Amino acid sequence: MLVVFAVLVGLVPVIPAVIYVLQNGKASPAKALSRLVTGFNAFNFLVGFMAAGLALVWLASPSAVLASGLAQEGGAADQYASLAAALSTGLACIGAGIAVGGSGAAAVGATAEKPESFGRSLIFVGLSEGIAIYGLIISFL
Repeated sequence: MLVVFAVLVGLVPVIPAVIYVLQNGKASPAKALSRLVTGFNAFNFLVGFMAAGLALVWLASPSAVLASGLAQEGGAADQYASLAAALSTGLACIGAGIAVGGSGAAAVGATAEKPESFGRSLIFVGLSEGIAIYGLIISFL
């Protein structure tokens, strides 16, 4: 039953994709095929991301921790403390990566056009790196 459900979920994006290719394939078949592949990759990424989130919630739920006996060894510790620390560090690092990606690209472009702007550009990249450090400090607290 689970395999049938998985196959049906996998086939959901096929119907509009086939309709799109049939409508736009005559004008530019290469562009239609490229967008079809991009759409399937995005759908598979989202399904995988949802499955990873479900697995995280299932594995880190308090009932799973209590069933494994890990909570009895540690005493009366908060069950969500390690999950909160991991989320604060992880999400802060993802945010810092996005910030450094944008500011780093702009810094390289500014330095290429005007080399004396390197110092100011480095400050902005360092400020966006601070986001990850703030998340790490919060996870230690």
